[in-house]
Amino acid sequence: MGFQISTAATGPVLETERLILRPPLGEDFEAWADFAADAEAAQYIGGAQDRVGAWRIMCGMTGAWVVRGFSMFSVIEKATGRWVGRLGPWQPEGWPGTEVGWGIVRDCWGKGYATEGAAAAIDWAFDTLGWDEVIHTIEAANVNSQKVAQRLGSRILRQAILPAPLNLPVDCWGQTREEWRARR
Repeated sequence: MGFQISTAATGPVLETERLILRPPLGEDFEAWADFAADAEAAQYIGGAQDRVGAWRIMCGMTGAWVVRGFSMFSVIEKATGRWVGRLGPWQPEGWPGTEVGWGIVRDCWGKGYATEGAAAAIDWAFDTLGWDEVIHTIEAANVNSQKVAQRLGSRILRQAILPAPLNLPVDCWGQTREEWRARR
């Protein structure tokens, strides 16, 4: 008489030593909203958002899986099953390039999750999406993300202004597919 609704990922699932990367699911929303509300964690990714703003961002990233065939993954800590951030390929309309970005919950900073997850996402972007270049749009004051970019082997390639409503000047850190593969 009834039917059962199941939540299934609409894209690939990548695994690293400590992380599972998968498209966002509805069950991620509470943790996503808490992350988005953390002013320090969200400082360089558009600023703190209320639940409505977090919903829009999460749904925009989830919808990009359908529209573009890629988007940021939810980052799940293998040991606990906990949602600990979002990272991966990102290129909304007007973006200055093919980005792999990251945002990790603050109590997981310093564990290397951004570097570990971004490396898997970069491999996937080059191998599956066929990208020639990966960038990371990083504000000049965001020293922590600059360190992640450096650990990934990236360097500043150029400057850009992020499209509205952000309108932020950023450094585009990154590297080519050939540079990435030479390091791997």
